[in-house]
Amino acid sequence: MKPTLLILAAGMGSRFGGLKQVEPVGPNGEAIIDYSIFDAIRTGFGKVVFVIRESFAEAFREKFDPKLKGKIKVEYVYQELDNLPEGFTLPEGREKPWGTAHAILVARDVVNEPFCALNADDFYGFNAYKTMAEFLTRSGKPDEYSMVGYKLSNTLSDYGSVSRGLCEVDENGLLQKIVETTKILKRDSKIISIEPDGSEMELTGSESASMNIWGFQPSVFPVLEKKFSEFLKARIHEPKSEIYIPSVVFDMIKDGQANVKVLKADSPWFGVTYKEDKPIVIGRLSKLIKEGQYPEKLF
Repeated sequence: MKPTLLILAAGMGSRFGGLKQVEPVGPNGEAIIDYSIFDAIRTGFGKVVFVIRESFAEAFREKFDPKLKGKIKVEYVYQELDNLPEGFTLPEGREKPWGTAHAILVARDVVNEPFCALNADDFYGFNAYKTMAEFLTRSGKPDEYSMVGYKLSNTLSDYGSVSRGLCEVDENGLLQKIVETTKILKRDSKIISIEPDGSEMELTGSESASMNIWGFQPSVFPVLEKKFSEFLKARIHEPKSEIYIPSVVFDMIKDGQANVKVLKADSPWFGVTYKEDKPIVIGRLSKLIKEGQYPEKLF
C-alpha cells in the first residue's frame, strides 16, 4: 500500500502576511508545495491530501488539479473553526485555527493508509521524503510512528523568531521527549529561546528539531479525537489556545501508546516564515536546480 502525503495548508501565514502556501518561489511560478509533491511522487507516495480552509479551495484546485491529474491522486479536506466534536460550540470571537493536531484530525475520513503529515510552507528535501516513504512502506505496526529530525541551527530565520519542537532521542533512535518552544531567535551569534515567563535560555544549535514532518499510521486518529475533546474541555475559551501534534505524540510515548523513530535524512530544510525569507528560498532552490537535483520546470 502506497503511503499518503498530508499537507497542512490551512494557516493564513500571519507573520508572512498573506497566503504563503502558494507563494511563487520557483523559476516557473512553483510554490514550495510543488516541490513537496514532486518529491513525494518520485519517492513512491500514492496520494496527496491538502488540509485547507474552504475559502482557499478554488485557488488550490485551480493551481493543483490540472498539473497533478494522472500523476497522483488528490483530495481536499477543510480545517474550519467550527469543525468540532459533538457537544462543543465555537466560542464567539475565535479566529485562530485549533492547531496542527486538529489539522491532521480533519483528514480522518479520507486517510486509511500510512501517511506523512507536514507543513505546506517548508522545504524538506528529497531525502526526507525518500526516508519517510521507505519507513512507512516497511512498517506495518499500528503503534510505530516516525519523524524526521533536523539540526536546530539549520532551521532558523534571520528575520525573527520561530517555533520549534526540540527533541530528546535515546540510543535506539527513538523519540523520548519533545518540547514545543515557541520563540527561538538568533542574536549576536547566539541562539536564544525566550520562555513563556520572559526569561531567556541559550541553546547550542545542535539540538534535534522537529520541523513537523511526521509519519503516522491511521491508528493515530482515535487518539487525536480523544485528545482534542480533552483539550476543548480545558481550553476552548482561550482565544489563542492550540493543540500541537508534538505534544500529542509526546503524551502517546509517555503512555506507551507509540514508538517514534527519529529519521535522519541529511536533507536541506528551509521555509518562508517572513517575507524577507523569500529571496533566500528562491536562491537556494535556484542552486538545487543548477546542481541537477530538480528540473527547471516541475510539472
